[in-house]
Amino acid sequence: MIGRVRGRATNGASPEDRFADRRAEMVHRQVRSRGIRDPEVLRAMGSIPRERFVPPELADRAYDDGALGIGSGQTISQPYIVARMTEALGLAEWAAAHPVETARVLDVGTGSGYQAAVLAALGAEVVGVERDEELATDALRRLGALGMAVDIHVGDGTLGWPERAPFAGIIVAAAAPEVPEPLLAQLADGARIVVPVGTRQHQELMMVRRAGSRLEEQHLEPCVFVPLIGRFGFPEG
Repeated sequence: MIGRVRGRATNGASPEDRFADRRAEMVHRQVRSRGIRDPEVLRAMGSIPRERFVPPELADRAYDDGALGIGSGQTISQPYIVARMTEALGLAEWAAAHPVETARVLDVGTGSGYQAAVLAALGAEVVGVERDEELATDALRRLGALGMAVDIHVGDGTLGWPERAPFAGIIVAAAAPEVPEPLLAQLADGARIVVPVGTRQHQELMMVRRAGSRLEEQHLEPCVFVPLIGRFGFPEG
């Protein structure tokens, strides 16, 4: 059964931020130095308290240069990969072409909510889909505490969320054997999907852009993600 959790809050991060220096160093050493140039992506990465999106016992490792486990066999992606996928989504380009629209972005595999937070910090209207209800509920709580309006659904992310389509961008935070057809169908004209594609062990990060009836593919770089489970992903187990 598919459930829904939503929330809106107005609280920001604590003014006594003991992780501020580590966050700034993460942006400099792990993100900017590896070629991420979009100033809005850099700003968003520097504004989100990543330590809020990991288990409390891992807070001191939140800015490590790698993925971290968040429970239920899921991970929070490496900071660089989050930035790379966000920049590849091309939301600045979308905004320039649609100046009176708010970009609606689908976040598949919401997990802890960190990627959704980065997208929201860019001004996107974020719709998340997460198959694990406990993770979805915890993500909602974290995002709400940061004052971010979110819309998170519990369900099969490989099916997207057609009720809110078309999307200005789709990010998939788990590996699929191929780009799920339902997600391609939910892309607006000129929009992009960024998704790791390959086997359970090895994948290539891909960007696909819809241009009318055509789909333009670009291979970005090798990567390793947890598998995307669902009808158009990998079988469970």
